[in-house]
Amino acid sequence: MFEQVMSLVGKSLSPEVVLREMLHLLSELLGLNRGRVVLRDEGSETARIHYAYGMTRQEMARGVYQPGDGVTGRVLATGQLTIVQDIDQEPRFLLRTVRREDLPSGPVSFIAMPIKIDRQTVGVMACHRIRSRMRTLSDDLTVLRILSTLAGQLLQLQQSLLAKTKVLEQRNEILTKALQAEATRYGIVGTAPSLLKAISELERVSDATASVLLMGESGTGKELFARALHLASPRRDKPFIKINCAAIPDTLFESELFGHERGAFTGAATARAGWFEQANAGSIFLDEIGEMPLAMQTKLLRTLQEGTITRLGGKKEIAIDVRLVAATNRDLAHEVEVGAFRQDLYYRLNVIPIHLPSLAERREDIPALVLHFLNHINQAHQRNVNLSQDALDLLQQQEWPGNIRELSNLIERAILLAERPILDARDIARFLPDKRKSSGMAQPLPPQHQETAMRPMDSASWGQDVASTAVAVRPYAPVASHSAAQLTAALTQSAGNKSRAAQLLGLTPRQFSYRWEKLGLE
Repeated sequence: MFEQVMSLVGKSLSPEVVLREMLHLLSELLGLNRGRVVLRDEGSETARIHYAYGMTRQEMARGVYQPGDGVTGRVLATGQLTIVQDIDQEPRFLLRTVRREDLPSGPVSFIAMPIKIDRQTVGVMACHRIRSRMRTLSDDLTVLRILSTLAGQLLQLQQSLLAKTKVLEQRNEILTKALQAEATRYGIVGTAPSLLKAISELERVSDATASVLLMGESGTGKELFARALHLASPRRDKPFIKINCAAIPDTLFESELFGHERGAFTGAATARAGWFEQANAGSIFLDEIGEMPLAMQTKLLRTLQEGTITRLGGKKEIAIDVRLVAATNRDLAHEVEVGAFRQDLYYRLNVIPIHLPSLAERREDIPALVLHFLNHINQAHQRNVNLSQDALDLLQQQEWPGNIRELSNLIERAILLAERPILDARDIARFLPDKRKSSGMAQPLPPQHQETAMRPMDSASWGQDVASTAVAVRPYAPVASHSAAQLTAALTQSAGNKSRAAQLLGLTPRQFSYRWEKLGLE
């Protein structure tokens, strides 16, 4: 019998085919009649007969059970094998499916064996047994136990295949829509109206030479847009240089942007061309231009007006032809009002402003973005992790203060820490940030900061305190994220060292200084 069952499994993994034939063999070879497989309905406690042999459709339709309902319901509730030696002597036996007059007149037994998946009872394999058998009851139980285990494995395999098929269908649907809508022009994924508007503006000005100012929240893809502008322009075959102004120390700004001559400063053993000179005939992207010191803003303005640069320590002007693309997540008009940014440079940069929409403004693009990140990150890390539809729905409901960068980081983290190939909403929920921490609202100093706010720190205790209090990841925060009291307390705790105070608050030194000056603190 087992050879025949395994032969069936080798030909088909469909539970409908294998389980029906399994019940057929139980009846024909062992005399275990009216076999049935009772399974729970998806998402419900109700169970009903799904497969049977030797029963009419009407009899199968009557086989509906709740946990604890009759003998079958008790097996569903307890997960324990139940043997009824004589159904006429068992008050729990309901005779719900097959009437007593349709059964043999002599003693009839009933065996109900639980079907389990991962130790959870999902169904029951049951049958009638005529007691006058030459074969022992223990032999029948052994056969039923083996077959119920095989049935559980088949059902588990079917669940896994259905889940994977559903995810693949969802991904194919998303990918098809993305391809139909040309959702990946210049590597920019999405079809939201606000995004298409920004791309349209970019394409209309791609042939011009005027400066472009990309404005939007952090993580909205400013570098990708800057590169797209370069690729859409006649300069596409020339250099594209990208610079993060927030990452350059104030003392190195001029040398980095405009280059230096040999001997211009200690350590300048050879001459070096700056980024503007290297970008000649191409495009240069200045990210976070609001972080540029005022002194450098003056020199940048002169370069944009005259089309020349002078190396640090040099005496001759060098003509350059560069298309400038700048980006900022600050309100530069406000920065001009408070004196943190030159007005004339702002007007020079703001010739063609393009607003990049936040992820909250283009929620319909989140499924396509998630699919894009899944494909890229799975390939990079040699994984094969996918998301269910409820996980996609959950991601689409989030606020995403960190925008696309935050979404990408979350997907990568989920893939690397995934414990199974398909993640649902519960799996993704544990990776979502605490809304209280990511809301952008001013947060009070931690208690340990408040207690020591007025106590100077010595050098020996500094490293230990920073290790325990500095945040590992700088949160996304607006300009007004910290009050005067917080800045003052942090500076007092760090013995007047602004760099240390900034680290305590999760800011860069430049951000701390800007907030300090804006609040008019002395």
